[in-house]
Amino acid sequence: MAAHASTTATLIVLLPLLLWRLRARYRRLVGRQRTNKYRPWITLGVYAAILGALAWAVWGQWPALQTLAGGLAAGWLLSRWAWRRTVLEATREGLYYTPHTHLGVALLLLFAARIAYRVVEVVWLLPPSQGAGLHSFIASPLTMAVFGLMAGHTTGYAVALFLWRRRVLAARREREAAADHR
Repeated sequence: MAAHASTTATLIVLLPLLLWRLRARYRRLVGRQRTNKYRPWITLGVYAAILGALAWAVWGQWPALQTLAGGLAAGWLLSRWAWRRTVLEATREGLYYTPHTHLGVALLLLFAARIAYRVVEVVWLLPPSQGAGLHSFIASPLTMAVFGLMAGHTTGYAVALFLWRRRVLAARREREAAADHR
């Protein structure tokens, strides 16, 4: 039972961090936002590091790796669907986008529900002999699929946002260059 007590204490310490990140993620899913040239790269870098760490942690557990890959692929498809429903604005003040709120919030709630369920399952429902470590927390294929879905959606959306921003800025530079040559 000592493992469960230490894990519970760790969760109590980490819960505010988790809630803060969920709130920040929610704010990114709702309302008009200005694009940033660095944000897509940061998103891709962070998710690549997390995905690499998760894949390494469950290496050899093929169901978990397969569902992670399947979730990533499905997330990319969902990001394409959501991108088509995104409102894009190129104004003099900057480039803005309003993401498709319903899909993003649904994915966030699905991920939060899965994490909450795994916390309860691993910390309080698993017998102490199975341990309550990080590996048992993430090794579930369903958890990998849900995270892959969210990661695929987020990274796919970041790539689409980067490509749109680059295309709009290139067209703007061409218009300005053409106006200068007249």
